[in-house]
Amino acid sequence: MSRRTLLTGTGAVTIGAATSGAATSGPVTSSPVTSGPVAREPAGSGPSAFGPVTVRPGDPRYTGLLRGNNFRFVGRPEEIRVAGSTDQVVRAVSDAMRAGRRIAARSGGHCFESLTADPAVKLLLDLSPMDEVGYDAGMRAFSVGPGATLGHVYRTLFKGWGVTIPAGSCPGVGAGGHFCGGGYGALSRRYGSVVDHLYGVEVVVADRDGAARAVVATSEPGDPNRDLWWAHTGGGGGNFGVVTRYWLRSPGATGDPSRLLPPSPSDMLEAVVAWPWEGMTERAFTRLAGNFGAWHERNSAPGAPATGLYAILMLSHRSAGYLSLAVQTDAALPGADRLVNGLVSEVTAGTGLEPVADLRRTMPWLHRMTWPGTGESGDAGARRYKNKAAYLRRSLTGAQLATVHRHLTGPGGDAGAGLLLIGYGGQVGAVPPHATALAQRDSVMKAVYYTSWADESDDAARLSWIRAFYRDVYAGTGGVPVPGEVSDGSYINYPDADLADPEWNSSGVPASTLYYKGNHPRLQRIKARWDPRGVFRHALSIDPPGAGG
Repeated sequence: MSRRTLLTGTGAVTIGAATSGAATSGPVTSSPVTSGPVAREPAGSGPSAFGPVTVRPGDPRYTGLLRGNNFRFVGRPEEIRVAGSTDQVVRAVSDAMRAGRRIAARSGGHCFESLTADPAVKLLLDLSPMDEVGYDAGMRAFSVGPGATLGHVYRTLFKGWGVTIPAGSCPGVGAGGHFCGGGYGALSRRYGSVVDHLYGVEVVVADRDGAARAVVATSEPGDPNRDLWWAHTGGGGGNFGVVTRYWLRSPGATGDPSRLLPPSPSDMLEAVVAWPWEGMTERAFTRLAGNFGAWHERNSAPGAPATGLYAILMLSHRSAGYLSLAVQTDAALPGADRLVNGLVSEVTAGTGLEPVADLRRTMPWLHRMTWPGTGESGDAGARRYKNKAAYLRRSLTGAQLATVHRHLTGPGGDAGAGLLLIGYGGQVGAVPPHATALAQRDSVMKAVYYTSWADESDDAARLSWIRAFYRDVYAGTGGVPVPGEVSDGSYINYPDADLADPEWNSSGVPASTLYYKGNHPRLQRIKARWDPRGVFRHALSIDPPGAGG
């Protein structure tokens, strides 16, 4: 989910975007050893024609490949390896282990923290060319490469089979990190999280003897590698190995490919309402935000009629001039207009606010989910940001909303800062918390505290403001959203290294519990089995049992 997105046929065929024609450096390796069910290429795709490409300091391409989406973080790896196939990833992991180099894999590069840009990373593995999307008849599931962007996934599934997945609204995000952290978006209240449709994964793992190999793990009850599949249903990226392929199929789905995933909407109905900060009282502000939370408390049970609605309340800093609400739904949903109007009416009830904008529009769903096609935050010169997040079981308390108001009207913030309250719940809550690694199954909203800026000289001030904002909202629980009546920890796809820093987390509850709750011990055991040497690690990585948290 991008914080910049708010205002704004069947057939057994393969549709992909395999990249070819690039210069290569080094030989293409032989096929890796596999364990478990045999991985099958999507029909007609064959081996990738790309790579491997090796880029080192001094190469004119080096600086252009260093950064991900957040320009705050720039690593200095000894080598950037651009891989186009699973066997190339196996070779890269083997080479890194043999040389004693720290390795990190990057797919779309939209990580909020420095998990792939850590100075300790000496081999950065770029998976962006592994972007094929197609139907795998042998697995009876859709195959998605880690480098495929969400926009490409949506377009391919829509054009080929009229199906989709309930993933995020930022079309430039890569599937590689988005899927395994849980994945959610505009259709999640209706269809659950992405991992609720994850059938299998192919992962390059590092064995105790120093060998790398590709392993296929599925959700099948008898699969000996099933725990590796489970770890990738919300356990986050960079913990257990390098994902080189996902297979997607809804549980219990049968028939031809057009019936194996949720149907794509044809059109999207969207409402956008904005209110001016000028003249807004604290009472009106807290009533607006409280109404939004209360609506989600009442309308987020699995199967409830309004779970077809997805809403975001954008509480911008006063300097932005306005606050806004965006509501989206499948235009073909029965009573769509009535449901949207009802939500808007309930959110504004008792506030006395008059909108400066009130837009209703219907547009092609595919256009809305893939425009503008890049999904980049800001522009080429404004790509520095810090985000912090939390799950919400219910609305923020009155005291918390008063704190939010104080920070959004006080000094230090600017037009690029604020808080997003994002609708969640619905079908997500139909899955038990231990059925997947995604533990926060009864939350009804997500909160994202954000600030973005252009100049490095502003780093200290911007970081100080967002950290104080977040700490003060959760002052009653040690500065972090400890699971309880209101909060339910945080989302690993919105990583925040502060949660592991005692300076900002004085709760005594470790980051691992905030992210994974009761699923953390099982993830630790899986870590010990599949990454016994600790090859895959970062600032928030899962440790094996006995190694801390």
